[in-house]
Amino acid sequence: MQANGMHEQLGSELLQWRQWQLLDSVLPTGGFAHSYGLEAAIQTTFVTNPIDLKSYIVQVLENTGSLLLPFVYCACKSPDIVAWSKLDRLLEATLTNEVSRKASASQGSALLRVAASVYLEVPSLKEMRDKFLGSGSVYFHHAPIFGLICGFLGFDSSTTQRMYMFMAMRDVISAATRLNLVGPLGASVLQHQLALVAEEMMKKWMDRPVDEACQVAPMLDVVQGCHQYLFSRLFCS
Repeated sequence: MQANGMHEQLGSELLQWRQWQLLDSVLPTGGFAHSYGLEAAIQTTFVTNPIDLKSYIVQVLENTGSLLLPFVYCACKSPDIVAWSKLDRLLEATLTNEVSRKASASQGSALLRVAASVYLEVPSLKEMRDKFLGSGSVYFHHAPIFGLICGFLGFDSSTTQRMYMFMAMRDVISAATRLNLVGPLGASVLQHQLALVAEEMMKKWMDRPVDEACQVAPMLDVVQGCHQYLFSRLFCS
């Protein structure tokens, strides 16, 4: 009995280390190459100051929750490669602009490459990489592949969805810093202020099936679609 308790505690502790690694900005998944449309929003004067930025991030969080959390949730709750491939194709059909589709697929395929190399204790990840990468049969969109990997690693669906919301907030705030819209200290303050908003958004949209996925901030989609027409750009999307 005592040995079993020690194994459970060790498993829980290792899971925390895995969580921190997945959230670490050092993980080479390409997330910081994308601005969630913020660069285009600035150049089109949709966002011009820190107040606009805060409103923009809230909309990003709302859209992430309404559109992408259902895919994260379903992939994590039942981590199965066949079910994941169906979710992946459904999200490809759901995303409405080319910029967001390419960004999602780029980040997702990078995440799978990293996960297959790092988490050798999950052989399914390597099998997926060897079978599907470069095959053209799947798209590797970020939300379902993130949910699948977290499910394979043993994360519960609530933790996984909260992690996904955190990454969205982290990445867009990081983009704002590199675009000189806010300084590093201001970015930290902003992230702290928006943590409660992110939690509320997560609770609002968590644990929903994919047939309830929807776009609630269509202007973000329009703005991000303009990114490919920018004359000068720092980010891929």
